[in-house]
Amino acid sequence: MNTPDLNNPDLYINRQLSLLEFNRRVLEQARDTSNPLIERLKFLCIASDNLDEFFEVRVAGLKQAEELGSVQAGPDNRTPQEVLREISARTHELVDYQYRVLNENLMPALEAERIRFLRRSEWSDNQRAWVARYFRESLLPILSPLGLDPAHPFPQVLNKSLNFIVSLEGKDAFGRSSGMAVVQAPRALPRVIQLPPDEPGNGPWDFVFLSSIIHAHVNDLFPGMKANGCYQFRVTRNSDLYVDEEEVDDLLRAMEGELPSRRYGDCVRLEVAINCPQFMSDYLLEQFELSRDDLYQVNGPVNLNRLLAVYDLVDRPDLKYPAFTPTMPAKLTHANNLFTILRHQDLLLHHPFDSFAPVVEFIRQAAQDPDVLAIKQTLYRTGPDSVIVDHLVAAARAGKEVTVVIELRARFDEEANIKLANRLQEAGVHVVYGVVGHKTHAKLTLVVRREAQALVQYTHLGTGNYHWRTARLYTDYGLLTSDQAIGEDARKVFLQLTSLGKVSALDKLLESPFTLHDGMTRKIEREAEHAQEGRPARIIVKVNSLVEPRIIRTLYTASQAGVCVDLIVRGMCSLRPGIKGVSDNIRVRSIIGRFLEHTRVFYFANNGRPELFCASADWMERNFFRRVETCFPIEHHGLRARILEELGFYLRDNCQAWELTSDGQYHRCQPADDETPFAAQQALLEGPARDA
Repeated sequence: MNTPDLNNPDLYINRQLSLLEFNRRVLEQARDTSNPLIERLKFLCIASDNLDEFFEVRVAGLKQAEELGSVQAGPDNRTPQEVLREISARTHELVDYQYRVLNENLMPALEAERIRFLRRSEWSDNQRAWVARYFRESLLPILSPLGLDPAHPFPQVLNKSLNFIVSLEGKDAFGRSSGMAVVQAPRALPRVIQLPPDEPGNGPWDFVFLSSIIHAHVNDLFPGMKANGCYQFRVTRNSDLYVDEEEVDDLLRAMEGELPSRRYGDCVRLEVAINCPQFMSDYLLEQFELSRDDLYQVNGPVNLNRLLAVYDLVDRPDLKYPAFTPTMPAKLTHANNLFTILRHQDLLLHHPFDSFAPVVEFIRQAAQDPDVLAIKQTLYRTGPDSVIVDHLVAAARAGKEVTVVIELRARFDEEANIKLANRLQEAGVHVVYGVVGHKTHAKLTLVVRREAQALVQYTHLGTGNYHWRTARLYTDYGLLTSDQAIGEDARKVFLQLTSLGKVSALDKLLESPFTLHDGMTRKIEREAEHAQEGRPARIIVKVNSLVEPRIIRTLYTASQAGVCVDLIVRGMCSLRPGIKGVSDNIRVRSIIGRFLEHTRVFYFANNGRPELFCASADWMERNFFRRVETCFPIEHHGLRARILEELGFYLRDNCQAWELTSDGQYHRCQPADDETPFAAQQALLEGPARDA
């Protein structure tokens, strides 16, 4: 029997194309009538936002590689040029589908609920008068239309801003023939504007687009001339920041200097109104140095993400997901001292089903407890007005030793993290920015407390960020423990991050870029050995992305040995399941639902001595080799059993799950005629109160 070549490119799905497929699954939620209507609109906006980031980062990176003449291919053996061509073809189809969902599915359904987006042709006389007043009072004073001529060259256009290209006829004020002009919409004004519901003829939720208002009054911007065409457009730019970390003395100052360039990076995509004449589209492409493959003609607003404003403007709870209250562990309900509880047992939290409050309370009590001597924490994303940061500031001002490792390069949160770093430093917190060349992505807090003449270490480890808002939207696990071996490992990690010195081997934690990849590889290989010997062997992995080729090859080998492998991968997956003789025993599914699946969990049956780990890391090259990540064991039998049961929920899901087939396509699961519909997230929302 021939041994399959595990380096065969046909065994790997291109990671960028896989990410596009994830966005298609998100977009399908906008069509799913089992979701509340306004939530469907929200999914459409999320898909639009995801696509923006895909171009700003993924497509931009591929274009840079193409410009440099790179022919380096990934495991699937596609060059950057080949991937860009495939992305263009797939994305054009996806964008067309996106606007059909908006116009054919969502808009009629919203109108049936008296939520209307009124076109100019639909405005009543009263509405037209109100729009005219809004234009005169709120728009006209701040607009600066720019007629184009040699003295008025094409302007710099901000990344993802709303603009209009206008064709003019007639003579300008200086007697010259007019041509074209650009109008840039004010960034400070909303793109969706509600008409006053108390005025005659208006419904309770009537909206007009800012673009429609500018279209209606564009002639007022060019006195004496006539606008015979006005078309919205938007350009997307490369938004990856470049800072040569080896050459800068102060990373924070360098990042501050680089942030403004994000607004004017190289162009990667042009979106224009579907009715924009070809000669004007070609003119814009020329200005932005783009090809026709980079042009996207859209039948609606050029930035669908701005429709998200409607979510807060429309008070219709019946059209949104039901409100829920996260569970508080019973042992914490009447507890005054969290450290007393943690001395006797670990606490496992599964957000958002479990409240994030215990994590905040852990930091608050540490900040106020006179026996706490030190707090050390990593911060990747925290959000504005973080109460955790407030407690860290209070702890520092109370004289405790507070050390915070802030990742300044958390993409699109760089500016917020710079402000955060400055605030913490002003309060006396020891702030470091991680490690040059390696993003600090670990989610880790260490509290050192004096108890009975000894120092005791309490630790929180998580799969997600210390961000109270995303803790209501993302699924994440967090472990609170007084396990001294874990605490000592955490101390060593912080020592390494601050001193940059080598530390002795960790006892229980696995850490990137040092031991996580080898540790996971050995555990997969061990399952293969068990299977070959006829012993119980199984692997369950839940991650956001699975693209690292060596891990994929190891999983293929385990499958060949007979290991049953279940992979729950939300987004990118380069592994092809179900290939005869290679991945027959591997199943891949993706769960897309109300909450963004964000937990990273690794389970190994290990011949009846099961091991289960949670981590901050996905199975990607960057997480294994270019980031500082922590992976922690769940050793308590009851907590491990609980996570394993919850993984089982995701494997049972027949409502929100998508199965990946060997051809790289995803197919939505449907309950069979004799099956009861089962959705993992709903089961977790409805589950009994947890006391663990």
